[in-house]
Amino acid sequence: MSSDWLMRYNTTTWRTPFTAPPPSAHRFKSKESSPTVKDSTSVTSSSVTSLNVSGPNVTSSNVTGPNVTGPNVTGPSVTTNKPEPPTPIPYKSPGPYLVEYPYEYHYTINEPNKCQQNKPFLVLMVPVAPSNRAHRDIIRSTWGNESLVQGKAVQLFFLLGQHSGEGAEKLQEQLLQESKEHGDLIQSTFLDCYKNLTIKTMVMMEWVDSHCSGTSYVMKIDSDMFLNVPKLISMLLNSPKTNYLTGLVARGAAVLRDRRSKWYLPASIYPRQYYPRYALGLGYVFSVDMAKKLVEASRHVKAVYIEDVYVGLCMQHLNIPPTDPPNWGFFHVFPMKYSRCAYSKLIATTTNKQMDRVWAWKDFKKPGPPC
Repeated sequence: MSSDWLMRYNTTTWRTPFTAPPPSAHRFKSKESSPTVKDSTSVTSSSVTSLNVSGPNVTSSNVTGPNVTGPNVTGPSVTTNKPEPPTPIPYKSPGPYLVEYPYEYHYTINEPNKCQQNKPFLVLMVPVAPSNRAHRDIIRSTWGNESLVQGKAVQLFFLLGQHSGEGAEKLQEQLLQESKEHGDLIQSTFLDCYKNLTIKTMVMMEWVDSHCSGTSYVMKIDSDMFLNVPKLISMLLNSPKTNYLTGLVARGAAVLRDRRSKWYLPASIYPRQYYPRYALGLGYVFSVDMAKKLVEASRHVKAVYIEDVYVGLCMQHLNIPPTDPPNWGFFHVFPMKYSRCAYSKLIATTTNKQMDRVWAWKDFKKPGPPC
């Protein structure tokens, strides 16, 4: 467990004290079309890449007017000069702490009609690395397989960026095949890396607003989490329909000024000593109207690379604070040892690598009272 992670939250005020220990960029505007890789575009700061886009070369060929011949009359030959092709705007990196957002990201794999067809009450969005097929398959065989809960339709999607490095072409072919098999992948043209998690989240918000605006709620949840979908649905049936975002809400989180920290931000980027309230990125749920509102807010808030903090900054701009869940024990940032009784009382928790999530899910779903 990273001591750096502990540093991030050691000054944070929580609604109720924890009783356990913890687990643990590019501005945007998404658009569908076939890709020119973006997040894998060429950004020149700490592994963040960004796309150089140049306008098409527009050339008009010589146009010659017809020779009109009458009695000794010849029409003149008219020629237009070829215009110079547009000069691409030089790329300027946002630096190591900001990300390329807003920006025109496109989709290389998409499911644009799935929400319209299935009309889900709840959409589950799972950001995951393109290469992490194992996590996707575990989720599909456990909580991601919950498609109808208490009469409410639930729809699962995985959100991916572009893979870089060796084997990228082969992996892309495998992703296309996986998409044909399962129909649950959304892939955009940003480079999939830690520094680009803010881009990933904001592309998710744009996608939800464009393709799932008819749903009621959306949950963004990490791929290593355990999710109690029935408990989540029960909570949402009694939750606000608009201006709502809940999860494990951090208060008074100090901005880390130690350059060695993974979450370091200099005062030149964020001068305040503390962040506004925000829900931890491991798992939060929001009313669908928030997707559009957060995208709009992002036009006015510089996009820092710390994803959950950035969502909190956008919420602050909107003057909509995150809401505490009805029970502080619904969301757990520290892995909980599995027991059917304990897991029946929570909504989401991080899991240990050693935990057999498929076995735990089968045990969790067996008939009979959990406690």
